[in-house]
Amino acid sequence: MTTTSESAGKTRGLRTGVQKVGTFLSGMVMPNIAAFIAWGLITALFIPEGYLPNEQISSMVAPMLYFLLPLLIASTGGRIIHGARGSVVATIATTGVIMSSIGDPMFDGGSPMFLGAMVMAPLAAWLMKQLDRLWDGKVKAGFEMLVNNFSAGIFGAIMAVVGFFAVGPVIRTITDWLGAGVNALLDAGLLPLASIIVEPAKVLFLNNAINHGVLTPLASSQAAEQGRSLLYLVEANPGPGLGMLIAFTVFGLGAARATAPGAIVIQFLGGIHEIYFPYVLAKPVLLLGLIAGGATGIATNVIFGSGLSGAASPGSIIAVLTMTAPGSHLGVILSVVLSALVSFLVCGAILAASRKRDLASGNAGDLSAAVAATSANKGKESSVLGTLNTSAAAPAGAPAAGVVAEPAVDRAEAHRRVEKVIFACDAGMGSSAMGASVLRNMVTKAGIEGVSVTNAAIANLDGTADLIVTQRELTDRARQKDPTAQHVSVDNFMNSPRYTEIVEQLRAQG
Repeated sequence: MTTTSESAGKTRGLRTGVQKVGTFLSGMVMPNIAAFIAWGLITALFIPEGYLPNEQISSMVAPMLYFLLPLLIASTGGRIIHGARGSVVATIATTGVIMSSIGDPMFDGGSPMFLGAMVMAPLAAWLMKQLDRLWDGKVKAGFEMLVNNFSAGIFGAIMAVVGFFAVGPVIRTITDWLGAGVNALLDAGLLPLASIIVEPAKVLFLNNAINHGVLTPLASSQAAEQGRSLLYLVEANPGPGLGMLIAFTVFGLGAARATAPGAIVIQFLGGIHEIYFPYVLAKPVLLLGLIAGGATGIATNVIFGSGLSGAASPGSIIAVLTMTAPGSHLGVILSVVLSALVSFLVCGAILAASRKRDLASGNAGDLSAAVAATSANKGKESSVLGTLNTSAAAPAGAPAAGVVAEPAVDRAEAHRRVEKVIFACDAGMGSSAMGASVLRNMVTKAGIEGVSVTNAAIANLDGTADLIVTQRELTDRARQKDPTAQHVSVDNFMNSPRYTEIVEQLRAQG
């Protein structure tokens, strides 16, 4: 028993470690997805194989791929570790890595250093942070700027040289190996088997390490050479999740069946795939349907030679179609449709076969335990999963079953007029954006003017917010970043009762 417990603990520890790495990689890439989309659109439109070939405009494609995108990743990674100072040093150091792999002549046979930026940037920023600690508080007054600027400049130059001669060649070799592995799978017709790894990894929130650390860099290299890459769709294809949710809509029971149609909208149109993870965790055998659907989608793109010109993020059908490369629309659309169909057939058969057994269990369709497991896998509460909470309505003023009661807004904190409300989360994108949208609609319906409601990453809070809304486990971090603002903690970004209290506070201030 003890051995089993220790083994389970080690497995959880390993998974948590990988998740942390994946989350950090995602934190470097996700804020810069707009730049990837811009590069993808320019590639799709203006390269010789594009919709509107233009030699002058297409000359931006290679510099953006080799310099802009890796340096943006490096800047973001350095900022996460050591603020603006870490961002500068990380960018300098990553330039050395880039130049070691740029190709000769420039851009000919080179390799985009996304992976190099993900390694070098945090390393350089962390080392700079340790150096700063050595002379923190020991510099005489009047010499701070001199020491700060020269220490960062000298260390940045050293790390650029290290990146050029040591880190760059290693990363280039690793990238070449990974690319050769993908090509070998393509040549052998085995790339669809990648779904055996990717689909379970998504449910366990390990997909970021795979997608942003490996697939996106390789896909960008392919897109630069061929104008498209099917690797962008290995993880982002919304078809498998759509098929499974349709199966629940038709064959599901209880809460799972009732919530599936709403989940379809969020997953397929909104691109937030985590909404379907609890359905899988409630019945893990459904992974067979997701794997079959994912493999079908990849195989379809292989057969048609179709792909995207840039990253589709989030994985919405709208983003997928927008980034579809010229001449790839038939293959991409079929890959989504067929993957959804196969996933629906397999998952539907599983649900239909187990229907009687599920009814006899007495808790058919209950997603509460699966939602909790999903949050545990993610490492924090998932706001979007609040839409799956179908507990019976609670009495007025009382929290719904299974929802932790939230204290009223601390009026003692409401010490200044609120004109700027910020929803803050780790990445400053998906969950906080949805929460901001909910409150913004409530403020608009209440007829309140002069109040802006936006979202941001906690790391980017700059002291300009009057009121900051965060999930409870992130409030302390937000308070440290901006101690002067009023802070409101919620358990769920999607349907917190505290939004009504915030609206009342805004209305009361006139």
